[in-house]
Amino acid sequence: MKKKLKLAAPLLCSALLFGCSNNSSESDNSSVTTVKAESLSTIGDKNIADVISGIVTYDNDDLYSDWKSEDPTTINLTGTGAEVDESGGGAMVDGSIITIKTSGTYVISGKLNDGQIIVDAEDKATVRLVLNGAEINSSQNSPIYVKKAEKTVISLEEGTKNSITDGKTYQLEGSEDEPNAAIFSKDDLTINGTGKLMVTGNYNNGITSKDDLKITGGAIEIEAADDGLMGRDLLAVKDGKITIHAGGDGVKSTNDKDASKGVIAIEGGEFDLVAANDGVQAVTSLLIADGDFSISTGGGSPEVVGNKGGGGQSPGQTATTSTTAASISESDSAKGLKAGTEVGIGGGTFKIDSLDDAVHSNNSVTITGGKMAIATGDDGIHGDSAVFANGGDISISKSYEGIESLVITIVAGNIEINSSDDGINVGGGVDGSNPDMQSTTSDSNLLSIQGGNIYVNAQGDGLDSNGSIAMTGGTVMVSGPTNNGNGSLDYDQSFDISGGLLIAAGSSGMVQASSESSKQNSIIMTYPETQAGGTILHLEDSKGNSIATFAPEKDYQAVFISSPELEKDGTYTLYSHGSATGKESNGLYTDGEYSGGKKVVEFTIADSVTWLDESGVTTAKSFGPGGSGGPGGGRGGQAPMDGGQPPMDGGQPPMDGGPGDMFSNLDEETKAKAQEIMEKERAGTITREEAQAQLAELGIEFGRRP
Repeated sequence: MKKKLKLAAPLLCSALLFGCSNNSSESDNSSVTTVKAESLSTIGDKNIADVISGIVTYDNDDLYSDWKSEDPTTINLTGTGAEVDESGGGAMVDGSIITIKTSGTYVISGKLNDGQIIVDAEDKATVRLVLNGAEINSSQNSPIYVKKAEKTVISLEEGTKNSITDGKTYQLEGSEDEPNAAIFSKDDLTINGTGKLMVTGNYNNGITSKDDLKITGGAIEIEAADDGLMGRDLLAVKDGKITIHAGGDGVKSTNDKDASKGVIAIEGGEFDLVAANDGVQAVTSLLIADGDFSISTGGGSPEVVGNKGGGGQSPGQTATTSTTAASISESDSAKGLKAGTEVGIGGGTFKIDSLDDAVHSNNSVTITGGKMAIATGDDGIHGDSAVFANGGDISISKSYEGIESLVITIVAGNIEINSSDDGINVGGGVDGSNPDMQSTTSDSNLLSIQGGNIYVNAQGDGLDSNGSIAMTGGTVMVSGPTNNGNGSLDYDQSFDISGGLLIAAGSSGMVQASSESSKQNSIIMTYPETQAGGTILHLEDSKGNSIATFAPEKDYQAVFISSPELEKDGTYTLYSHGSATGKESNGLYTDGEYSGGKKVVEFTIADSVTWLDESGVTTAKSFGPGGSGGPGGGRGGQAPMDGGQPPMDGGQPPMDGGPGDMFSNLDEETKAKAQEIMEKERAGTITREEAQAQLAELGIEFGRRP
């Protein structure tokens, strides 16, 4: 038998092509969810570059110009002091201290062994320091200290190397700890040019501005005991090559008194950041329109990301992790990109290897473009309130949970997730990384999938919502979990699907289907035995047209398929094994042929959800009111285990995936105690291992599933 594999055009576009636009009309429900997500974001689907241009302006003196035409003053550093040309009335030399008192252009070259350049301008105009092959060292203070100026510009002359180095201790007047950086400015500071600047901040920070810090060019290398690059009110980068090794944060803003300030806005440049704490941290908004980023924090992600007690392990399995982000205090935060209000990414390339969350916001994350490669010891992308994805290519190779928030809306883009627990999680979990998001179930918790191409390889739940799921378009592939304590789909309230292709393969113990109220038809097949990872499943209609051909990455015993090609009263056949040709993306085959498989079951669709086993259509068993999708249906859509009996009392399935009524030989008192223990494990208040230990005290032992 040889069957042609072809998907409908909209699904093919979504599954295989980057940048396909979504011009299909959305249902009323999807438009509501889009508004809901955007209402939690100040960006929505706006162009990030336009948002930045509304916040950041660059003056003419922020951009490099030829200083030779600006009647410059020449300052030649002589080791222990400096020589100033006759026209340099604005510069005063007192031993190894050079003080600039008026605006103008000052060209600095030579070496200062132990001294300072102090800007203390009395007029309100720009002071420009041209570093023209300068080496400035200070053992007791900031080598370049802008004490007062309307604005200071440091220009890096083309072809020159310049170095600024401070000591490990400062001799400061009074108790205020400033200056505290090798280059320190109390007022606005801009760095431009094409030369090279090497900054060593042995005392504390590398470069700090207490107002705005702007960078429009130059190759800047910073070694800092604490933070590398800091702007209080604004840190804006238009261009440049920035390399930072920091004992604290790499790049940060600090104004937490004014909600309109504390912004980091990046329009371009190259960034190579290695930080003990956060890579880029904004007090309010972190906005990135473009740029090339390599970010490592906290020593990088652990070799193995362990489970934190919320699922993702088979019975008897032990969590294996060298370090988890749950043990990191806020003061030791080691996130890649972090913002207090909002992270907005519109473009750029990102390679993030972080011990803590790779992308994190205390409110919302908006992604409309860019290409991201993420490895993390915690969440790949986390927003306390909302995550809104409307473009971009996101590859999460390693994570605890891939994407987590209270509201997650995916409109477009290509997302690939590998997680040791849940792939996409709405409403939080029990990992302890955010006390305000501990398995919170709410009517407002929503995962909305309206387009894009999504692949999830999860050890925990694949798509997990402590609320509802709505799908109106896109292509979603889920592989995993293999343990019966989790499900490829997991929701508390409803899952309405009216468009798109969804294939979810995994264990059978906690399997769920979509709600019966869904407008699009679905099937859910439970096999009598576990199918080996890579075993192809193929679904076709009565005319031999392919609906789906998929090879799950991991072992599976249940598979859910929803497609616009599934019609009521239509007859379909499910095959297993065999081989497929054509294009393959994350196990999904298109534009090829399927052959050599064996027929598993033939059936006719009569309801929105058709439950199957090898004998044909079967009846779904539910865990609560509402059946497989009625309002308030608890785990509405829950399947019987192993294609047979429902779990005892409509609740927790057996830990080892065995027979449904696993407590049939117990007296009523012991049975009640056992059920209480398993409900605690289900709620996440105790771990799987703790539940097993408590059950063992009741004389109940569980073996591993063969």
